Amino acid sequence: MGIEIITLLIVVSLLALMALGVPLGITTLTVSLATALLYFGERAGFFIVAANVSEVLHKYELIAVPFFVFMANVLERSGIAHSMFDSMAILGGRFRGSVGVQTTFVAVLLAAMSGIMGGEIVMLGLIALPQMLRLGYDRKLAIGIICAAGALATLIPPSVVLIVYGLAAQVSITKLFAASAIPGLILASLYIAYILVRVRLKPEMAPIYDIPETGLPFFQRLKFLKGIALPALLIGTVLGVIYSGIATVTEAAAIGAVGALVVAAVRKELNWGMARDAMRQTVITVGSIVWLVIGAVSLIGIYNRIGGGEFLRGMLTALDIGPIWVIVVMMLIVMVLGTFLEWIAIIFITVPIFAPVVIDLGFDPVWFGVLFAMNIQMYYLSPPFGPACFFLKSVAPKDIQLQEIFVAVLPFIALQAVGLFLVLFNPQLALWLPSLFD
Repeated sequence: MGIEIITLLIVVSLLALMALGVPLGITTLTVSLATALLYFGERAGFFIVAANVSEVLHKYELIAVPFFVFMANVLERSGIAHSMFDSMAILGGRFRGSVGVQTTFVAVLLAAMSGIMGGEIVMLGLIALPQMLRLGYDRKLAIGIICAAGALATLIPPSVVLIVYGLAAQVSITKLFAASAIPGLILASLYIAYILVRVRLKPEMAPIYDIPETGLPFFQRLKFLKGIALPALLIGTVLGVIYSGIATVTEAAAIGAVGALVVAAVRKELNWGMARDAMRQTVITVGSIVWLVIGAVSLIGIYNRIGGGEFLRGMLTALDIGPIWVIVVMMLIVMVLGTFLEWIAIIFITVPIFAPVVIDLGFDPVWFGVLFAMNIQMYYLSPPFGPACFFLKSVAPKDIQLQEIFVAVLPFIALQAVGLFLVLFNPQLALWLPSLFD
């Protein structure tokens, strides 16, 4: 049986099992085991699958994921997001669209503290969305801001997406973090520019946030910086020890986890119940990630052993188009896969195949990693399965329907596409900062 038929059968099997409601991790593991048993027999097949899984689970860098997830869970329960939002709202002063702009700023800070997207959108949905709706903000604008700004955690370091990509592509996670910083800020700037233009054209979309504190002189408002002092110190410490070379990403993640506990203690929010809930949620989140990793790694490992990787790489390199357009094709493939696969599965299934092609074409895999993370960010918003939309729906007022959320994020998906193409055709936007570490 040719590799083309095997590839088709694997894809059909994956889709059939997912259609039956089988969890993705179990689906990919089942298909990989079935393929291994058919090709290599019972003894060798089980050994090969176990060896593939063992190899990736023994990677030291993977330990950073539970540390960053724990850090995010502790910060979520310490009330720090609420304090940051209040401080930024006052510091921003009185101008039309200020609350939307400040929500984006807070989202950037939260992204730099957590690295995971779901918790950030839930926090913003609970804190910023009611505030914007109370002030009379246009509902679709408010919803779009929350989803798009909250999804910045997939790109802004310490992004868990970039950590997993680095493991799959075998590239420096420190360089990936440095490379993603400017593109992440570009996207945030695009969101802010869009907000300001929209409310300038239609002032009724964003009434001015008028409370006594916002009318104070600027230097008097600086005292409210205390609400963002601890988060800024934690972010600076974690990223600082990484970029300075003092600590590895994994060690910095451990520092961040301890730092989050210190922040919670300083705020007098640290207690056994809070710590227990944070640990419990960390186990649940990391457990689901590990199952997805096991399934995806075992599947791509078996597929590569039977020649599937070479087959797909040959198809990509044989395309009669310019090298940059091969990258565009890869991005389109990732977009299509994002309609029915989790991001971890997409990374472990595609990156081992794509990364060698990217290098053969003369491109930097670090730059490609940033493009990949930006693409995953679009997947988080894109209907019909945009996870960001579902996260917001879980905490939004009952009268906000899922369809309304999907419509609200469309302009921001377009802005994400603009950012993606800016980095695609201007690689130095991603590669300038990493070059400083060479």
